[in-house]
Amino acid sequence: MELSKDAVTAVLSRFNPWWRNESVNSLPTWKRAAYQELRQWSVSPPARRAVVLSGARQIGKTTLMQQMIQELLERGIPAGNILYATFDHPILKLAGIDAVVEAWREREPATDGPEYLFLDEAQFLRDWGTWVKHEHDFNQDRRIIFTGSAMTLDRTDAESGVGRWHTIQLTTLSFYEYIQIKQLALPDLPALSSLRELFTWEPRQISRVKDVLPVYMGHFHEYLLRGGFPQTAMIDNITIAQQLIREDIIDKVLKRDMTANFGVRRVLDLEHTFLYLCMNDGALLDMTQLASNLSVSKVTAQRYIDIFVASHLVYRLPPFGYGKDVLRGKFKLYLADPAIAPAVMLRDKSMISDAQLLGVATEAAVFKHVFARYYPNRVQFSYWRGKKQHEVDLVAETGSDIIPFEVKYRNRTPSRSDLTGLLQMAKQKQFQRAYVVTKSPSDLGEMIFDDEQPQVMQIPAPLICYWMGATELNQAEVDSNT
Repeated sequence: MELSKDAVTAVLSRFNPWWRNESVNSLPTWKRAAYQELRQWSVSPPARRAVVLSGARQIGKTTLMQQMIQELLERGIPAGNILYATFDHPILKLAGIDAVVEAWREREPATDGPEYLFLDEAQFLRDWGTWVKHEHDFNQDRRIIFTGSAMTLDRTDAESGVGRWHTIQLTTLSFYEYIQIKQLALPDLPALSSLRELFTWEPRQISRVKDVLPVYMGHFHEYLLRGGFPQTAMIDNITIAQQLIREDIIDKVLKRDMTANFGVRRVLDLEHTFLYLCMNDGALLDMTQLASNLSVSKVTAQRYIDIFVASHLVYRLPPFGYGKDVLRGKFKLYLADPAIAPAVMLRDKSMISDAQLLGVATEAAVFKHVFARYYPNRVQFSYWRGKKQHEVDLVAETGSDIIPFEVKYRNRTPSRSDLTGLLQMAKQKQFQRAYVVTKSPSDLGEMIFDDEQPQVMQIPAPLICYWMGATELNQAEVDSNT
């Protein structure tokens, strides 16, 4: 659509105060783990690629961009060589990317050195994949960083993106990041570069952690209710935090993004499908049952699930194995944050006293933390199911290693019979180590079996979530300095 160039320039001027020698709007000084990866690909990219910050709504993608802009300015990058534009603004959305770039270059003529284009909510651009492909191929001095909370990655876009953009996938705040952003004064926990180190710890090291861990328990339960969205983490009132999750995050995705980007017209059916997932978080997905309960076709139900995955509201976990094992098996679904289901289903603090609901939320949290820690290493995630429906909740495959995680968040210490699925899998797959996620702080330590079994380490849920978040941050800092 033809728009006045002056109108486009006026909007861009408001979004780019550094053109007027003004500072970036007030930003948090603390940075997420993903910032280190973004810095590496922005300042000294390992390869010439565009960068896409991918993740759900309201998880801090825009803040990461603005923090990166601030650092570039501090590094001496000319202000006119940096453009920020958000395409959920109606003027910029109507104008389109070419008109925005043209207005930028008329307002701020190019100077020597690379140009930085920070494009927010790029899913609102027409043919965004084609445009990024063209810029990558023909404008080598431009470094493009863009975000998308509901991007339609069809076959063409996926093929165009190979070798042209690098994806940084953001999850909601880890428990470690939640503690940092709230500035909670808690006793220090020792640093851990890998969970494998626990098998070499001395009894005194384990005892010290057991002594301080109870202080973390209450905060972990609040984290499960309040969620890992930065804006809700900072709100003391859990009821208001849950309201914001429903209204500012879920409703906008279902009622705006789904219709604008995926062409969904039967929004009520879509909402009912999402409610079904909230009631079955972490469960195996039976498409026939889902379609029957919601009175929609299996094709429609499957399309809705695909949309939720593309919008980063849901993680989809295949069964362990290859070929027919996967094709015949059911997928397991986890919501993107453990607080989503309680917020949507109007569950207040009473959830903490409901063992089943608390266990479901904890399992979702553990999956998210393990995923966030290991996904950059191209780890394959799945669940395992053996004889008599015995399961292992999460399996991470990295190279030739198989690392199972079983969540038993209950008031008693797991017994051998509680781990039947894990021990069945051990006999078949011959893995070396496994982790059982428990509730009591006193559970920390290695489980000893009479017969020959893999090494099994019990770790309380708050502790593994803390360490996964802290390790992710520390590893990102190491990577950015090497």
